[in-house]
Amino acid sequence: MSASDSEQLDTLMSVLRERVAQRLDTLLAPGSEPAPRLLEAMRYSVLGGGKRLRPILVYAAGEALGASRRDLDTPAAAVELIHAYSLVHDDLPGMDDDDLRRGRPTCHRAFDEATALLAGDALQTLAFEALAASGQPRAAAMVARLAGGAGHAGMAGGQALDLAAVGQQLDVEALMQIHHHKTGALIEASLSLGALAAPEVSEAQLTALARYGRAVGLAFQIQDDILDVTASTEVLGKTQGADALRDKPTYPALLGLDEAQRRARGLLDDALAALAVLGERGTLLAALARYVIERRH
Repeated sequence: MSASDSEQLDTLMSVLRERVAQRLDTLLAPGSEPAPRLLEAMRYSVLGGGKRLRPILVYAAGEALGASRRDLDTPAAAVELIHAYSLVHDDLPGMDDDDLRRGRPTCHRAFDEATALLAGDALQTLAFEALAASGQPRAAAMVARLAGGAGHAGMAGGQALDLAAVGQQLDVEALMQIHHHKTGALIEASLSLGALAAPEVSEAQLTALARYGRAVGLAFQIQDDILDVTASTEVLGKTQGADALRDKPTYPALLGLDEAQRRARGLLDDALAALAVLGERGTLLAALARYVIERRH
């Protein structure tokens, strides 16, 4: 990606991050809630920054098929609420027991474990409430797709496999299976939600976006594993080397750093090939696929 292309992408991503942040702020606006500390923990976990890759993918897929940003705001926010809940729960002592997230204390460190657990629960339910109330013609299909991506056959199931793999000797295929569920399922759901917000979408387009999402999801996780080895805690915003300390299988550990990087580039090629059906409308999605393997945090 050229310097000018990178700058244009950075600018557009900043615009979309701000847009979804405004929608999230509205969904989490203080009101007459009975537990203000719980809402404070929810806001802390969602509004503290982040790459916002999943909601940006919602916008990119939807706009490629003719959806307006206004129609994509709530689906994008719903995906980020699910992602945020998963991070809150992943950081808990019973899971990964992390102290840092996005350069700040994790939710259970900033508040307490019980509040963090409830904050994650409430963020998850808010995602489905927002989608169901969005007025989207395909809201029911969106709810079903997001639930599938987040549930036992998707992200939650992948986290269970990931926890079970600690200290185990896995081959690359088994590791890919974990990350297809843990990371890729929600990325695929993000693309589906964007497509379902469009006026019209074909099965061929949905299939192409699913193929793209599968490749991008795995590439994202490989790059995460690479950065866990090569980047600092300050750059990452979370503890560097945490996977190695937990004895978790990673792509660099199984393949070596050079081969892991080669795999990521191969997945980029797969993602770009999947976008052929969209033609020039897939330009932003192509740029995002490149961003996934070129990012430094």
